[in-house]
Amino acid sequence: MTTFVGRRREMAEVKRLLSLSRIVTLTGPGGVGKTRLALRVAAEVRRAYPDGVWLVELAELDNPKLLAQELVAALGIQSRSAERPDEVLIEHLAGKRTLVILDNCEHLLQACGMLVRTLLRSVPELHILATSLQPLGIFSEQSYVVPTLSLPANESEQSTATSDAVRLFTERAEAVLPGFTLTDRNREAVERICRRLDGLPLAIELAVVRLRALSVEQLLDRLDDRLRLLSMESSAVTSRHQTLRALLDWSYALCTEKERLLWARISVFTGSLDLEAAEEVCAGDGIDRAEIVKLVIGLVEKSVLIRDEGPGGVRFRLLETIRRYGRERLAVSGERSAIELEYRDYYRRLSRALKARLFGPEQMETLNRMRVEYPNLRTALEYCYAERAGLCIDMASDLLYHWVTSYHLGEGRDWLEQGLADSGVRVEIRARALAACGWLAIMQGDPESATKRLAESRALAEQFGLEQVLGYVAQYSGTVAMHAGDGETAVGFYRDALTHHRATQDPLGEVLALIRLSLAYSSLGDSERAVATAEEGMAICDAHGERWQKAYAMTALGFEVWRQGDPRRAASLARESLRTNRLLGDPLGMGISLEVLAWIAAGEEDYARAAELLGVLGNLWEATGARMPGYEYLAVHHEECVARTRRGLGDEAFRAAVERGTRLSEDDALDQALLERRPSPAAGPPPKAGGDRWAPLTRRETEIARLVARGMSNKEIAASLVIAQRTAEGHVEHILAKLGFTSRTQIAAWVAEHTSP
Repeated sequence: MTTFVGRRREMAEVKRLLSLSRIVTLTGPGGVGKTRLALRVAAEVRRAYPDGVWLVELAELDNPKLLAQELVAALGIQSRSAERPDEVLIEHLAGKRTLVILDNCEHLLQACGMLVRTLLRSVPELHILATSLQPLGIFSEQSYVVPTLSLPANESEQSTATSDAVRLFTERAEAVLPGFTLTDRNREAVERICRRLDGLPLAIELAVVRLRALSVEQLLDRLDDRLRLLSMESSAVTSRHQTLRALLDWSYALCTEKERLLWARISVFTGSLDLEAAEEVCAGDGIDRAEIVKLVIGLVEKSVLIRDEGPGGVRFRLLETIRRYGRERLAVSGERSAIELEYRDYYRRLSRALKARLFGPEQMETLNRMRVEYPNLRTALEYCYAERAGLCIDMASDLLYHWVTSYHLGEGRDWLEQGLADSGVRVEIRARALAACGWLAIMQGDPESATKRLAESRALAEQFGLEQVLGYVAQYSGTVAMHAGDGETAVGFYRDALTHHRATQDPLGEVLALIRLSLAYSSLGDSERAVATAEEGMAICDAHGERWQKAYAMTALGFEVWRQGDPRRAASLARESLRTNRLLGDPLGMGISLEVLAWIAAGEEDYARAAELLGVLGNLWEATGARMPGYEYLAVHHEECVARTRRGLGDEAFRAAVERGTRLSEDDALDQALLERRPSPAAGPPPKAGGDRWAPLTRRETEIARLVARGMSNKEIAASLVIAQRTAEGHVEHILAKLGFTSRTQIAAWVAEHTSP
């Protein structure tokens, strides 16, 4: 009765599976569109089944003993014999090429599995397409997890294409509210609604019905109570599909008692979780730790939990609507406070453990873990703050390098500032938090506040003999001095920091101080000490299998080598540093390396390259919120590069080159920066993969388009190509815009058309 939106890739995959197996089961959470997809596929393949395509709706059948009889009735078989219904089915279907759709098998799983096995063995030309919350579990079954609809870009990014979720919302809204159109004014609210509903088709359709009484903005404001808001009264819709609550009640009823208990407990997680987290937080009081694995598998099979696999391994998540339902069940159980406490303490322990692993060979894994756990870490901080400020700032201090390497500097500082307003915090925790807050203030370009926080931290650390805190206070104070242009004072602070770090056997602090000391020596023109100090820092990193701080040490060494007049070696060091920081996803590290490469290019009169790098840097520093945070004293070289490049190119050519750099995606920009030399203009652009048939895509866009066609998500593409997920998302948006498409399935079809047989 309504249009079918998107799903081109999904339909192609299901049809492919039907060509490989005679039993294909579509799985996924309730409301994801399994039935609609099955019916659409059946409509497209019906010519392959000359003896008919038959739909058997099982949602209202409660007695498994009547299953075979239900099929007899659905297939319109007139039989008055005394034969059993399964025998009637076999006799009727014998010699026929038929497709039977078994819709909603989950509550009759065992009976469906047995009957399907019997029919397939007896009727060679029979194909069955089933829909269920979980697979039937029979031999040769091919299962396909139906995903939610594609969502618009993140709220922090400008969307250039309409996602399938937004298309569905818009088309249904036009039917409910004649004259409704998607405009620049309401687009953001519509996109936010679709994100909040996880791209779940049923939830979107139920939400659109509310537009009869509410504006888009009012609907968005009321989505927190979505389980009650999203309902409809219609005799044409099955009872369990009339409200999200009824649909989730249906899924809940199909779970075992312990699976229900785990569902409720897992709902405390704001983001995704791994098996270890489930075991640590959810075991006990009715669930043994050893049972968690089996119960997680059960919830995945029943489409309650979604399984994701990425660079950090396998993780699990709940759709937001399913999570909210679980939270309600958790509250009713009376366990909510206890589980939230377990959750909070687990992430406190994890933060401390991750901090301890930041210096060494596990560093990349550690930083990635911090990023993927960010939603959970934030919620745990909220629980900490709600109980006691000291808990909050202790954890926020442990996460210092998460705040520094992400785009959440301001949030980290806010947590610390809020907690420090409580005068009852333990001295050692307060002193450490003051130092961390001071460093974040420096990174935000606020040296005045940093100086006050560091002075208070120093006073406490001296009074109570907190030597490790004194080391970091001295180190951060040196950066404040460098910001003020006082290199001599900075050197004194950094040397003091080294003394404290060595006394407390803190190799991370020692390397950080050596990197800063090297740059301070460079500012004073002491080249010999600058080089020796940077190389000492690199040697300590090598001894510990450390890559991240070594990258910064290489940048410091490259800066001094550049000052000495060796641009070739300086560029090599800067590029190597850039490669490491790119792998780690550190925007600050990438930015400093790109700055040095831009300065080198301008010095070698490669002005076009320098200007493009300046355009790239404009994007990067804008995303970071400040130019060279913590290294502002190097900005003079940036300004000299800008002035020199502008003179070399002229105003108009300079602006055009900077604009070219601005338009580059982060990944393309980094690819170009890592080239030792730019392609010669006379040589023309590099050939596109496969010749002209891939125009207008770049080489990188072609590669990503192929991965999209393979069904990979942005997260999976990022992991495969070792790029940031934001970069992958940006590439996909550019591909959609260039090709004039609105969905990933269109990209997949385009790739198929342009791929040689």
